[in-house]
Amino acid sequence: MAGIAAIPNSGKPKALIYTPVGRDAWVARSLVDEAGFVSIAATDLPMFASSLSDDVALGVLTEEAVRSSDLKPIAAWVSAQPSWSDLPFIVLTTRGGGPERNPAAARLSEVLGNVTFLERPFHATSFISVARTALKGRLRQYEAQARLEALGEGERRLQTALAAGRLGAWELELSSMALSASATCKAIFGRKPDDDVTRDDLIESIHPDDRDLVLARLRQTIDTGRDYSIEHRTIWPDGSLHWTEVHAQLYSDRYGSARKLVGVCSDTTVRKTIEENLRRLNETLEERVRERTKEVNAAHQTLLEEVAQRERAEEQLRQSQKMEAIGQLTGGVAHDFNNLLMVVLGNLELLGKHVGGDAKATRLVDGAIQGARRGAALTQRLLAFARQQDLQVKPVDLAELVSGMNDLLRRSVGSSISIETILPATLPPALVDANQLELALLNLAVNARDAMPDGGTLSISLREEQVAGNEALGKGAYLVLAVADSGTGMDAETLKKAVDPFFSTKELGKGTGLGLSMIHGLAVQLNGALLLTSELGVGTIAELWLPATERRPEQPAEAELPVPQAASRLKILLVDDDALIAMSSVDMLEDLGHEVVEANSGAQALELISSGQHFDLVITDYSMPGMTGAQLAQAARDIHPGLPMVLATGYADLPAGTDIDLPRLAKPYDQAQLAKEIAKAMASEKVPLLRSGGDAGGSKPRLSKADDVSDEIGDGAYVV
Repeated sequence: MAGIAAIPNSGKPKALIYTPVGRDAWVARSLVDEAGFVSIAATDLPMFASSLSDDVALGVLTEEAVRSSDLKPIAAWVSAQPSWSDLPFIVLTTRGGGPERNPAAARLSEVLGNVTFLERPFHATSFISVARTALKGRLRQYEAQARLEALGEGERRLQTALAAGRLGAWELELSSMALSASATCKAIFGRKPDDDVTRDDLIESIHPDDRDLVLARLRQTIDTGRDYSIEHRTIWPDGSLHWTEVHAQLYSDRYGSARKLVGVCSDTTVRKTIEENLRRLNETLEERVRERTKEVNAAHQTLLEEVAQRERAEEQLRQSQKMEAIGQLTGGVAHDFNNLLMVVLGNLELLGKHVGGDAKATRLVDGAIQGARRGAALTQRLLAFARQQDLQVKPVDLAELVSGMNDLLRRSVGSSISIETILPATLPPALVDANQLELALLNLAVNARDAMPDGGTLSISLREEQVAGNEALGKGAYLVLAVADSGTGMDAETLKKAVDPFFSTKELGKGTGLGLSMIHGLAVQLNGALLLTSELGVGTIAELWLPATERRPEQPAEAELPVPQAASRLKILLVDDDALIAMSSVDMLEDLGHEVVEANSGAQALELISSGQHFDLVITDYSMPGMTGAQLAQAARDIHPGLPMVLATGYADLPAGTDIDLPRLAKPYDQAQLAKEIAKAMASEKVPLLRSGGDAGGSKPRLSKADDVSDEIGDGAYVV
């Protein structure tokens, strides 16, 4: 079956027969059929020659048929057979096949090549044996053909694969070190297809830094039989640098001796370039990712900070709005309370004059007056918190102010607390109200004392700071008055509430909760700030930041002008919308001996002034519905420019846009303060009237500190 499978076109092998003698032809066909062939009879020699082909397994001829015939067509076909083919022929002869017996046999042997001479007569068995032997040889030829075709197909596939993969093939004979390389292999090393390339040429073309490694790998493959695989740099004859990947296997003979290396190579320059670019891109991408991540983190952090800042701003705004609302409420309450205290103090003072001789009644009245004055002090604290107390801001030497309070501070804090002061003598003055600052410093010292029940150290220091400008302070120079204690301190939550009004850590009945809030309000009203830092168990530092000035402190006057006294009673117009205050003030004025006309509104007072009545002085409340005291004063001055006026108010500053300079009487006031302000108002109004005159030469008299203004000439007029 294997032999049949090797026959072209399958089926039985073909035997081509040419025997002119009919009997011989019949015998030959019979014997061929018996040997397993399919017989094909040719009628003449040209037909025999044309019928020859690769699928013919045997040719049978008689010597008589070819002895004198033209054998060139047959010889041409025989010589044109492929390398695997050698068609067997059987020639039937009457004489043996040797040249000595049959000279014609030599000619047939030369033409036919693979020929067997069978001498007649022969036995059928002999013919069949010769035929089958010829068939076996022909079948081996067919098998060789199949193998050659398979090898050729494999070679074509290999070449196709090498070409498709751009692989170069090479072989290295180890005995002679002779190199055989394909055109692709040569091109991979920068050579042309027709260049003679030796092993030394290829080794020389390897980059010097890679050459030792390549040789070591080759030696390792030859010694161990391990597959050879390496990638190295190659320098072409034109000097350009390329990358080459080489793979090879070792072939050994049957005795195990290494015979040759067979391998392939490829140019990996493009891949290496792409890998290098990709590596750089990855590094760049990683760097960009890191940078982007850093930017995102920074943006996220900035966003968090902005959110936190916004939350702080919102919290500060809420706190500011809360404090502003509390300040407005506190200021309004303090103003109304001042009005009530005005009534209480005025009536108590007048009542005290009528109970003279009654010790118990006098004691009760004095107690009530003291309580009312304590209430007045409380309203001053409320006004300080609301930033509405009346401040007398002047340049003040803070070192001198603190030094002057040394004895008072020591008596206030007690002997268990030591006081340390750091007061540089070269500091500039600060713009402050000295009296209010003394009160604030005393308040801070008392707070420090209460925080050190077992004694400790109170440190008072001064320093100068430059501020570039922030939320709490404007740009400029500031003096920092710091009061530090070594007391119990405050936690963060308590510190946040420390300046809130009515908040106190002291037990019930030992504090109003207005001390720090009053100091905070004073600092803000002075265009400064109060900064508190504290730590539990360590102590508290309170810093008053106060604006510095280049102006020098004012020197005290050598002698004050004496307060002039009126020669007779004055006719005074009292204007106040509060009936109780008006009644109390009228009683105090009448008790001083003046004639008083009462008006309960600005419009009513203006009507009285316009009616032609003569008034020596007008005392008016500022805060009145319809027309304020300032508006009334302006309108009254338009009618009587020289009319003396006093403005009574419970607020510190008049609203913005109020451009009028009048003597002010702070509520609540007593009868002595009322009399003093009346005298000052009359003096300030009368003296300028005399100054406005002059002698014939036009010179104007001037008022100096030594001028005597105490001579009375009647109707409250004074001369210099």
